[in-house]
Amino acid sequence: MISIHPTSGEKIKEYKTFSNVEVSSILDDVNIAYHSWRKTNYDNRAQYLNHLAKVLRNNFVELAKLITLEMGKPIAESKSEIEKCAWVCEFYAENGESFLQDEHIQTDFTQSFISFEPIGTVLAVMPWNFPFWQVFRFLAPNLMVGNTAVLKHASNVSSCALKIEEIVKEAGIPQNVFRTLLIDSSQVELVIQHSNIQAVTLTGSESAGSSVASIAGREIKKTVLELGGADPFIILDDANIKDCVNTAISARFLNTGQSCIAAKRFIVLESILDKFIELVLEKMKLLKVGDPFEETTHIGPLAKQVFVDEINEQVQQSISMGAHLLFGGKSIDGRGFFYEPTLLTNCNQDMPVMNEETFGPVLSIISANSEEEAIKIANNSELGLGGCVWTQNIKKGIQLARQIETGAVFINDMTKSDPRLPFGGIKKSGYGRELSREGIREFTNVKTIVVKE
Repeated sequence: MISIHPTSGEKIKEYKTFSNVEVSSILDDVNIAYHSWRKTNYDNRAQYLNHLAKVLRNNFVELAKLITLEMGKPIAESKSEIEKCAWVCEFYAENGESFLQDEHIQTDFTQSFISFEPIGTVLAVMPWNFPFWQVFRFLAPNLMVGNTAVLKHASNVSSCALKIEEIVKEAGIPQNVFRTLLIDSSQVELVIQHSNIQAVTLTGSESAGSSVASIAGREIKKTVLELGGADPFIILDDANIKDCVNTAISARFLNTGQSCIAAKRFIVLESILDKFIELVLEKMKLLKVGDPFEETTHIGPLAKQVFVDEINEQVQQSISMGAHLLFGGKSIDGRGFFYEPTLLTNCNQDMPVMNEETFGPVLSIISANSEEEAIKIANNSELGLGGCVWTQNIKKGIQLARQIETGAVFINDMTKSDPRLPFGGIKKSGYGRELSREGIREFTNVKTIVVKE
């Protein structure tokens, strides 16, 4: 397992993969820890989570630098990622107990209520693009529930994976409540099959989700999947165009475009198309591409060379099908895995930049003649993670939001994850929810208890 600095292409460190015997031993240790951890009370778990948040904040510069070193995220965004991890820990420390309180149901029994109880050890298979946040949004609620957890992280962020285990220990959380497994993809099946694993959560590609869900299904183990997104960014003719454009730049180019919930398909009503293109192009020309360790950098490298090749192929194929290239459109010569911020117009629904997930700094625009057509284009996708609508008519915005086939719709803002709100998709973007009350209950035993006197 090799960690490579995407800014230079140089090797950072090579890690030895755990053997199956080592993995099985760790899973046994975690299972032993579970039977003790589940007996702790909510107050104790909340104290641990609050302490974990403090450790994150006390080390946020070091941790942010590690993210930037290992996957190339601009440093300002890496710092924000660590802060968000601290926030989710504090959120569940404050709200977890209330989310898990017994729910009493009025029946003809003396008492009847629902109890939300831990289920055991949960395996998380996580991606590289938000190497800390993706882990903490699963870890914090599961720790609050009383579950234990093991992590199979993406191989190119193994340093981050080990560091997460280290800071969990530094926060005083009992040994083996959380462990990192340095394993390759071929070993995931054995972990899922292990008797000590009770459930699996995965964030990643459609193919990875399908594979993990198939294995877990055979083992009768629950899964939560958060897969790809091709999020629509719909702009109506009454939108506040300047606010819309500013947000469009952030929504598309955050993390150099490497986000499942990044806006990917910009659907613009014909009447304001020219103005939107003009303003977007103006903003894109101001984006600074370069060293992600510099605070003023907007666009860093992609995480791997193969991602540069993939995004370029999507762009070139779309151009050959009639898309107009207004800006960018090629990789950047020199060291590292850089691709130019790219603007494509005159797109149609058959082009790769519209019917595939684009994981890179490419903004693609398609026009619509009416609100009805905009919704039709938005829903013409196998993916359904998030989306947004821009209009000053809030009533209309809500009506349209209800018609968009995604797990979330933001009106006059970009799609984002927030510990207070459920997060997840429909269609081939996955199933189940993370965050908020719904997320903490995903990996609980929703137990009915009835009393008759």
